[in-house]
Amino acid sequence: MSALRVHVEGVGLWSPALADFAALRALLAGTTPAPPPARPPAATLPPNERRRAPESVLLAVEAAGQAVTMSGRDATTLACVFASAHGDQAITDYMCATLAQAPAELSPTRFHNSVHNAAVGYWTIASGCHAPSTAVCAQRASFGAGLLEAAAQALAEQRPVLLACSDIAGSGPLAEITGCRQSFGCALVLAPQAGAATLARLELGLQPGAATDTPLPEPLAGWRDGNPSAASLPLLAMLAGRGGRCTLAAATGLGLQLDMEPVA
Repeated sequence: MSALRVHVEGVGLWSPALADFAALRALLAGTTPAPPPARPPAATLPPNERRRAPESVLLAVEAAGQAVTMSGRDATTLACVFASAHGDQAITDYMCATLAQAPAELSPTRFHNSVHNAAVGYWTIASGCHAPSTAVCAQRASFGAGLLEAAAQALAEQRPVLLACSDIAGSGPLAEITGCRQSFGCALVLAPQAGAATLARLELGLQPGAATDTPLPEPLAGWRDGNPSAASLPLLAMLAGRGGRCTLAAATGLGLQLDMEPVA
């Protein structure tokens, strides 16, 4: 496959330790950023929806909203790809327990929020987006697979694309299986051509074989182990710095080499 070249216009990020991309930059610069609120603000959602939405939706929508705001793009026309390794683990744990003990008591609302594309559904409704939307799941390779999908769409359709990837902490017995210990979400706005909002040029190339984890800066050591969406951190660290190269998993036995050059 020929290399894919796209341009990054916006970056979003949220975790219990980092409120946004600026906080990541501060952390990597040796400054302790202010702690974020207890829950992702997800200001894109109307207040009533924000109160009812599960954490998985709030996390994805918050990261997506940050990236779109930074890019200056109109969310109503922005195609989007939402990726997650595990979806809403808390609701999955609830449904498994309820089905095992009292199936008739299963909440229709929680079932509605359990589907893998729930976050992208909330996003498109809240933002009034009628552009194409996609939900992607590839276990621990979900960010790499989502990035490849978003970049391919941006170039094939010659249109900007929003990518959001997020996972919440595991709950109940499921947490022992997934090993997901903390919430983490990120988002990028990718465009096929450079423009006034361009932050960096990004070149993607596929490599056969299992991807080797790119070392992370010391302040981020161990974060990847606690959340599959944190596989994005090598790229986010490059975006926060001076560029470079990293490799991410895009599937089992398939790596995605990323070369990033900042734009002044």
